[in-house]
Amino acid sequence: MTGIVLAGGQSRRLGTNKAVVEVGGVPLIERVLAHLRALSDDLVIVANGPEPYSSLGGRVVGDEWPGMGSLGGIYSGLRAGRYERGLVVACDMPFLNARLLRRMIDLSREYDVVMPRFDDGRMEPLHAVYGRACLAPMEAQLRQGDLRIINILPHLRVRYLTQSEIDALDPQHLSFFNVNTRQDLERARALAAEAGEE
Repeated sequence: MTGIVLAGGQSRRLGTNKAVVEVGGVPLIERVLAHLRALSDDLVIVANGPEPYSSLGGRVVGDEWPGMGSLGGIYSGLRAGRYERGLVVACDMPFLNARLLRRMIDLSREYDVVMPRFDDGRMEPLHAVYGRACLAPMEAQLRQGDLRIINILPHLRVRYLTQSEIDALDPQHLSFFNVNTRQDLERARALAAEAGEE
């Protein structure tokens, strides 16, 4: 299983590169990589350039489809990975849950995609496992300019992680909390402080 971190976003709403802002005294991307390091010996960071990621212990790869959103980043990470499957997360998720990630990895042996889906239909495509079988439908969509990740799903064997399964492992759903705005950052820092992090 390759661990793939998407770090190519523009961070427009936050106004600075969110990957390197600190939560609990640690840059967001380092928090994410620490979780993935426990699950994989092949870490790939998909970014627009090597800085400031070159010293973090993962392979930094460029986006093969620049400007084509998260779908292009996932495609690039899967292509660069050493393994058949990739656990994909965004660089701005400070509270990943090891038990939930392991459960998704365990389920992925029989499927092309494992993705959390809530009872209201919301899905978490940037906290999911993708296999190389996804590459062909992803490429077809990218060529058409269709950047919606969920539009590849009808072409693949998908296992949705149900809300009850998620609740059993991460009842507060903090795994999916991501930092997009200054308010998100303040909340993340408050949650880290509550958990006893500096």
